[in-house]
Amino acid sequence: MKPVLKIFLLFVFSTFLSLAQSKKEIKKNNIKSTTTSDLENGKTSNNKKSIYDKNGETIEETDYDKDGNLKTIRKFKYNKDGDVTEEEEYDAKTKQTEKKIYKYNSLGEKTEELVLDGTGKIIKTHYYLYTPRGLKKEKKTVDASGKVTCIRTYTYEFN
Repeated sequence: MKPVLKIFLLFVFSTFLSLAQSKKEIKKNNIKSTTTSDLENGKTSNNKKSIYDKNGETIEETDYDKDGNLKTIRKFKYNKDGDVTEEEEYDAKTKQTEKKIYKYNSLGEKTEELVLDGTGKIIKTHYYLYTPRGLKKEKKTVDASGKVTCIRTYTYEFN
């Protein structure tokens, strides 16, 4: 096998391993951040960087375009149960473009997702319903005026 191909395969394998780390492994190994890069046509460029808190939760994700330039940054906040409660997205100029606020029921199921634009204006809201087994049953999307724009239903078949 050619040395360049060996290096490429090693790089791909190590990148896959860094992405495959679970929250438990991140916390156990005290991982602060992971970066994935692509080696394409002899050029290495960043693809994604994730930063974690002491609990292994992703608190920031940075995505890069194919040339390695900053594309978007997402920042996350969590509740005591480890559920994402807030997600903010920023563009390459670090201007906030979107914010999502999540609400959960006492079972930890996401019940509402409020989507706001960069100025804080409501764009839409997603409402979630679950079966008695805790499986997602419905996702209803409502626009800023309160008009239902989409209802997605989920059905399951069991053995």
